[in-house]
This record gives sequence, C-alpha cells and structure tokens, in this order.
Amino acid sequence: MLRCIQLAKNGLGTTYPNPLVGSVIVHDGKAIGEGWHYKAGQPHAEVNAIKSVKKHELLKEATIYVNLEPCSHFGKTPPCADLIIESGIKKVVVGSLDPNPKVAGRGIKKLMEAGCEVIVGVLDNECNVLNKRFFMFHQKKRPFIFLKWAETADGFISPKNETRNKKEPVWITNEFSRQLVHKMRSKEQAILVGTNTVLQDNPSLTVREWAGENPLRIVIDRNLKIPKDASVFDGNAKTIFFNENETKTSENLDFEKIDFSEKIPQQICTSLFRRKVQSVIIEGGSKTLQTFIDANLWDEAFVFSGNSSFGEGVKAPIFKGVFISEEKIKDDTLQIFKNEKT
Repeated sequence: MLRCIQLAKNGLGTTYPNPLVGSVIVHDGKAIGEGWHYKAGQPHAEVNAIKSVKKHELLKEATIYVNLEPCSHFGKTPPCADLIIESGIKKVVVGSLDPNPKVAGRGIKKLMEAGCEVIVGVLDNECNVLNKRFFMFHQKKRPFIFLKWAETADGFISPKNETRNKKEPVWITNEFSRQLVHKMRSKEQAILVGTNTVLQDNPSLTVREWAGENPLRIVIDRNLKIPKDASVFDGNAKTIFFNENETKTSENLDFEKIDFSEKIPQQICTSLFRRKVQSVIIEGGSKTLQTFIDANLWDEAFVFSGNSSFGEGVKAPIFKGVFISEEKIKDDTLQIFKNEKT
C-alpha cells in the first residue's frame, strides 16, 4: 500500500478533478505489475497496473492493491471494478473508500458480488491524507485551502509603502524558497490574492521556476480598481475577479459579482466548488489571509521565514495551528501547520 501511495503522488497536479491513485499487483509475494493515474481522461491506475503484467495468466492467483476504492461507474473511462473482475483477480486490497457519490462503496459491492475477496482500510489514514483535496471537495463541498506567506525575522510580510518601489516585489526569501513556491503552484488548482497585493507587487501568479500548468488565478477586487496593464490581465492563465459590480466573461477573464457585506470567504469557496476547484493557495496579502483565518477556512499553512528585518510595515497574519514540520531552505526556514478544526 505504501508503494501505491508513492506511485499515486506522481499524478499530483495532473489528475484533477480525479483523485490520486496508485496500484500494485502481487503474485506469490512478488510485485508483477504496477501503475498510477497519469492524467484526467486517461486510464486509471488499476488499468495501467493490469496492462503492465507480462504473464496475464498469473492474475487469477494475484492480489491487486489500490489506495482508493476502484470506480464502478462510466466516466471518461470504463469502470475499474469491471476490469478487475474480467481479469480474473480474486483478491483486492483497498486503502480508503471513495467519497465521490458516484462510487461511495459501489465499487466494493460490485467486486464482492462477483466473488472477489475485498479487504478495506489498509493504511486508510495515509491514503486519506494523500487525497485530502479530493476528500475535502466531496465531503465538505469546498476546496482544500493552503495559506502561504513569507515573513521577516521580525514578523513583517511587507515594508511600509513609503519605503518600497511600486510595481516591484520585495523579496523576503531566497531563490530556492521561491522555486519551491512555484512547485506548489504547479500542483494546486488555483491561487488567490487580494487587491493590494496586485497593486503593490504586480505578481504574475504563474509557474515560471518549475515545470507544470499555471493555476487558476483568483483576485478579490471589490471595486475593480486594478489597472488593465497589471500582470493578472496578461492572458497567461485563466483569471477570476471577485467584485461587487458585475458578472461577465471575456476570453479567459471571468468577473463574478459577490456580496461584500456577507461572508466573503464562504462565497468564494461556494463558487470554487461550483467550478470544481479542489485546491487553492491563498498567497496574500495580510488582510486577505487574515479574512480566511478568521473564517476558519484554511487547512494547512506554509510559513516561510527569511533573515531580513523591516523594523516596521505590514505584520504577518495571526493564527493558531498544529505544527507539522520544519525544514531549512539554505538560510530560510519553512514551517508547515495544519488546522485541527477542519
């Protein structure tokens, strides 16, 4: 099952809206086939694993391991449960049940009705963590929310406006930390910032220092005051502007009207769920981050710390999270926290 999880991770960033799935086929204590789901619309992990087996006559005496319940419905590909049954495999070991209402135990039921021995719940916690985005989306009807910011040694995320150059970002962390951020962007479906971040830093919010697709860009721009020459209008990625004035779509720009007198994070999460977005990185600024923190709409926080000091400026957000890990990135530090309330 650990190998299934390892294989499944290869699909992070390319399988949306599908989950991350890996599969291993074992015969007489030896792995004879394995595979993972590469990309949405392409064959699932079980299909790739079965196809990789050179001697198909061994399948009748083999066990297939998969970290998520095999699907039982027709989507862009046929049901994996049917293929397992047709291949003659009689023993199936599953990590976690699929929360998707289209599956939700039906795959297990179909296998058992066909005479397969099915074992469920092997390393289920690890399997659930692997697909935390998929599970959050289906169980709580919202994306998995990552908070991300960089702060100085004295706790500021940006200097005073009077001391900075307009339209130029102020780097707190080193180039290796920034490359890791671009890697994060390539793995998640969306990235969100507020108006001030765009006006002050003019960020591109794209993947440039890592290989991968650009995330969906989301900007909270209440009064639509961001100038059209800002990088978020460059057309390099689809961009949504949440505002209080208008709803319209133009090429890859999408303007959606929301009620700023109501709960903004909740409205945004509802919209992203409707758009089938399973994960989003909240990158700033401090007010935007704090809004999601105060609404208790966050799941993990990535806090980068650099060695520089500003003395004064915009303070880092205030939050309470459970410490997960810490790593050094040359002279920077990355701490990861989780929200135990979600």
